[in-house]
Amino acid sequence: MLTREDEIDVHALRRQGWTICAITRHLGRDRKTIRAYLSGRQAGLRAPRSVLDPFEVFAPYCAQRLDDDPHLWARTLFDELIDLGYGGSYPTMTRQLRVRGAAPVV
Repeated sequence: MLTREDEIDVHALRRQGWTICAITRHLGRDRKTIRAYLSGRQAGLRAPRSVLDPFEVFAPYCAQRLDDDPHLWARTLFDELIDLGYGGSYPTMTRQLRVRGAAPVV
């Protein structure tokens, strides 16, 4: 990842006619990184995830189960999700519940 200043330098050097290899040597960066920034990548921004979050499918089920029974153990819920085809780990499930605000506050 380049800093904003490095990104400005990359574009300025390219406008001056420098090759990608020359810019790479000058800045001490990888050629693929320089090429990515020249083709539109912006400093400080991550590309959006192209893969759907695997927990997204199970989030409504978890929310409903926890609404029905706020004292449901997370391990029991995890076992139910495994039976339904969830392929993630237990820590991932509990983290997703906390992030989404579905986990009851104890």
